[in-house]
Amino acid sequence: MDYLAATAEKKYLMYISQNYSYAILRPLQQEILARGGQVRWFLEGSNVNHEFLNEGEQTLSTIEEVHNWQPDVVYAPSNIIPTFIPGIKVGVFHGFDAGKLNRKGENDHFKIRGCFDLYCTQGPNTTAPFKALATKYGFFEVKETGWPTLDPFFSQIANNPYKNPNDPRKTLLICSTFSKRLSLAPKLYEHIKAYSQQGKWRILVQFHPKMPSELVEQYKDLQNDNLTFVETDNVLPLLQAADVMLCDTSSILLMFLLQRKPVVTFCNQAPGEHLIDVTNPDKVEEAIDYALTTPTELMTKIEHFCQQLHPYQDGLSSQRVLAASNELLLNNPVLKPKPRNFIRNFKMRKKLNYWRW
Repeated sequence: MDYLAATAEKKYLMYISQNYSYAILRPLQQEILARGGQVRWFLEGSNVNHEFLNEGEQTLSTIEEVHNWQPDVVYAPSNIIPTFIPGIKVGVFHGFDAGKLNRKGENDHFKIRGCFDLYCTQGPNTTAPFKALATKYGFFEVKETGWPTLDPFFSQIANNPYKNPNDPRKTLLICSTFSKRLSLAPKLYEHIKAYSQQGKWRILVQFHPKMPSELVEQYKDLQNDNLTFVETDNVLPLLQAADVMLCDTSSILLMFLLQRKPVVTFCNQAPGEHLIDVTNPDKVEEAIDYALTTPTELMTKIEHFCQQLHPYQDGLSSQRVLAASNELLLNNPVLKPKPRNFIRNFKMRKKLNYWRW
């Protein structure tokens, strides 16, 4: 059966709670609309900015409106989604598995919270663990599709605002996670300040949206002809514009690697051979210079890693996600009931002010 053709006249809800989710789901929206499906957006909470909606994108403002619209499929990049809304719930992830461990030593990327009917995984190194979890729990399915976010990534973005053809210097992109325990931002501030003053590289800085505001302001104050602080809901042009990345344990570094470009990390939690990991702040500059030489041995290890992380470079991951969603919707396989999660559902109902059953 042609599961893509089944898109026509079906309803798909994009459920988001962070600004970066727009870019994650828009390639999928494009596929749905091109095949005759309907799309609506639900923006949960104060961390998502309505001003980032594009012209023509339609929203549902309340959970009651969601129930009235009756979506067939709900897509969410977040870890949690209300189970009391209609439609099959599809997890598409808000990033790659960067090896982050919580305080219990557990990898949150593989934590099953009982919200989703289908996980669309990005590549072999996440598919196998999720399939094992699906066998264990029995209330969701897993399909390896690639990540829809990256569909535009495998062609050059026209009129990239972060490129400067008149500047011959190499471009360094600095990204950081928000966790105080893992973030390079406070630990390398003085070193990055020095880089911005010496002018050796053209520097772009972009942080996770949950980064503390005082740190964001500190880095904004560093802006000059050598350093630009970027706030955006779409990091893909930013990633394409840089030659090398300096990062910590943020999953954005994995997106950068998929371009077959080197990454220098500072105190990474899972420093594999595909990274140049540094623990001494005074060694960071030397590591960046080394990365810019693109050494053959390192690039070979990056290629091997990318084949396990996200082997798809055809720009068709959205099609695979859509087909997998429709297949689950139409075949309606027998799955075990999801756990009820009374406390979480109560909190979500309170947050969304929805009490109907």
